[in-house]
Amino acid sequence: MELFFKYLQYEKRYSPHTLTSYHTDLGQFAQYLQQVYDITDAAEADHTIIRSWLLTLVQHNIQPRSINRKIACLRSYYRFLLAQQRIAVNPMLRIKAPKASKKLPAFVLEEPFNTLLDNFTFEDNFEGQRDRLILEFLYGTGIRLAELLGVDHTDIDHRAKVVRVLGKGNKERIVPLNDSLLNSIAAYEAQKKQYFADNNSVKLLVTNKARPLYPKFVYRVVKKYISLITTSEHNSPHVLRHSFATHLLNKGADLNAIKDLLGHASLAATQVYTHNSIEKLKSVFEKAHPKA
Repeated sequence: MELFFKYLQYEKRYSPHTLTSYHTDLGQFAQYLQQVYDITDAAEADHTIIRSWLLTLVQHNIQPRSINRKIACLRSYYRFLLAQQRIAVNPMLRIKAPKASKKLPAFVLEEPFNTLLDNFTFEDNFEGQRDRLILEFLYGTGIRLAELLGVDHTDIDHRAKVVRVLGKGNKERIVPLNDSLLNSIAAYEAQKKQYFADNNSVKLLVTNKARPLYPKFVYRVVKKYISLITTSEHNSPHVLRHSFATHLLNKGADLNAIKDLLGHASLAATQVYTHNSIEKLKSVFEKAHPKA
């Protein structure tokens, strides 16, 4: 398994988030094999054993989306074993994934969020400007949490008004920055220089001890402020990415342009946002049309 994870990390360039999830999934599968079938090598499991594990997950009310991720993990693993000639037949060829219900991406409403950024008084110090920048960066660019944490000072080109982002699979893309976001970056950088006498940090966003920010920190900041404008439980950093795409689409932005901004590999991943836009069109129709 360790060889498999090195393969995913260094050859397939999987994200740290995916690697963590796959570690968990394979660990659970290995534990099941040992406890139920007294098998210590996953290469010995056939499709009936794998199916029994998946059935157990269903019986424990695990969501279809989570089960599908575990199936994707096992498919990658057994393809790897087949390529390494550890197995002669891929047992995952006889496994079908359950259908998962499609959920519309959660997003915050445009007006309340912009009111938060414009009217909320963020403290005029390092911490206050950092909190504001986290919110505005995620919403103003639509980049992923991992991408935000990876942004260095040198990745930002103030003159060209762009930021260089390293996305999934180490794919680099250029994302434009609006004037408001550039002003927030400048205000934060000024506070950062005052707060740290010797500022040698390469990363743009850091903790109070000049260490790079970590995911839980950003989650806490986003939840703190989003909770001020909505009672929804959907208040993670990814919701701001959804909001970025949904608001652009509602304003008439081209779907292919949004795809490139988000760093999606295919248009299929971006098309999910059209459903939110269609729901808005329905709402406008029902309010405006005399026969609605």
